[in-house]
Amino acid sequence: MRILIGDDHLLFREGLRRLLEQLSADAKFTDASTFDEVLHLVQNPDEVFDLILIDLQMPGWPGFSGLEQVCTTASDTPVIVVSASESQSDVRNSLDAGAAGFIPKSSSVKIMLSAINLVFSGGIYLPPSAIHADVAAKATPISHHDHDHGGDRMASGHQLTQRQWEVLNCLREGKSNKQIAYELGLSEGTVKIHVTAIFKSLGVKNRTQAVIVASELQR
Repeated sequence: MRILIGDDHLLFREGLRRLLEQLSADAKFTDASTFDEVLHLVQNPDEVFDLILIDLQMPGWPGFSGLEQVCTTASDTPVIVVSASESQSDVRNSLDAGAAGFIPKSSSVKIMLSAINLVFSGGIYLPPSAIHADVAAKATPISHHDHDHGGDRMASGHQLTQRQWEVLNCLREGKSNKQIAYELGLSEGTVKIHVTAIFKSLGVKNRTQAVIVASELQR
């Protein structure tokens, strides 16, 4: 396993390496202390990573467009932001740029390892504070009438068919369109149609936002 750690603090990089050795004893690490170094490494076809961990506001940081460039260039590699920031806007902008997770540096060792394992399994990790804040902003109250109608009307204003709830549950598990199509016996084209309809119904723009809202609606 090859892991790229982008952070301008040497002490933190060393601590992260020791932590990640618990995931894979034979892991090989590459360090970068500036954003330009990170970008250079991911653009090098001879450098292939299994995981990229990157801090925000590194020297040379161009903003979230830079993170999006890293995620796009290393499209087959999960990118996780590990940051001292716990700003909701930083979490949202990171995920919108293509990051597979956002881990605050204040997290415990157990949480960090669990978050990385979740991302490796195809999921998306958000800190609990971000989930609660996003749900409060997006979710609408669930009425008694909606409970009576089960899965097809989980919340006022959100009407999904039973099949769409099945697709949404697959999204919550981090499954790709291809995996969802295979599991539900649908074509990938049909899955894409369902996903688009789900986004429209929930009033969201991407899978991450859909998963956040769905998690709250199904409590």
